[in-house]
Amino acid sequence: MYLVCGEALFDFFSEDDASGLASKVNFKAIAGGSPFNVAVGLRRLGVDAALFAGLSTDYLGRRLLQVLLDEGVCTDYLLDFAAPTTLAMVAVGANGSPHYSFRGEGCADRQLRLEHLPTLGPEVRGLHIGSFSLVVQPIADTLLALVQRESGKRLISLDPNVRLNPEPDIDLWRSRIATLVEHADLIKVSDEDLSLLYPGQAPAQIIDGWLQHRCHLVCLTRGGEGATVFSRAFGSWSVPACSVQIADTVGAGDTFQAALIAWLTEQQLDSVEGLRQLSREQIDAMVRFAVQAAALTCGKIGPDLPYRNQLELQ
Repeated sequence: MYLVCGEALFDFFSEDDASGLASKVNFKAIAGGSPFNVAVGLRRLGVDAALFAGLSTDYLGRRLLQVLLDEGVCTDYLLDFAAPTTLAMVAVGANGSPHYSFRGEGCADRQLRLEHLPTLGPEVRGLHIGSFSLVVQPIADTLLALVQRESGKRLISLDPNVRLNPEPDIDLWRSRIATLVEHADLIKVSDEDLSLLYPGQAPAQIIDGWLQHRCHLVCLTRGGEGATVFSRAFGSWSVPACSVQIADTVGAGDTFQAALIAWLTEQQLDSVEGLRQLSREQIDAMVRFAVQAAALTCGKIGPDLPYRNQLELQ
């Protein structure tokens, strides 16, 4: 089982209204949040997954819980809070890229505290953390404590997934990610994340620094340009993107992340030792699998992650 940690929310997408009235705005609400998406994505790819998160007892929070139950995500690590559900207002650009505005202060998915840290059994083979739960309190310090406690014992994956709307202090992002990088075995990061975190710096230079710690593999996603792999053992190389008619790119990075973990699990390499044993050919196959999965998500509106039978055998 893989334990995904962090926020669960609803994305609100604006829709055109035939009346044209400025006083009327239509929305389509879709369950999401990067960690939530990764947990669902893992289940759709056939991997046992659980979500460590705070869920609201309000109507939207109960809908999130139902989605997790319907998808088969383990709910043993969820905690209920009498606080609102976070809302993300999503505007999609001409190239399909999303722009977010969050309503999340004091919401349920931020409420995890140190006393909520779970005891993990041997069935939990890895942890995934990412997005704004890394920097908003009190959950940020809770997840940091969990990663520090489990580092070296289980495979730990990290996706910064920088969102400046819920936390605009980029120095805080840099500081926290620098700390987490020291404990992660596998890192997925987008070129947009790196440009926000370290403007003007070459991605290779930053990633080479990350590889001086525990990390053995970094995947840099570059949208329509595909992905570049940075391996401590084998250097770096690029994998092209798959051709797809883009609806939007919401959830593409989460799909990529889930696919990396799913590939490792299928190969029985979802451990610290397994990751370090990967050959160059295996790494290349894993990243191509993730690129293919992400392309399928880009062809749909919202974070509608693919199922394993929709992907070619790798």
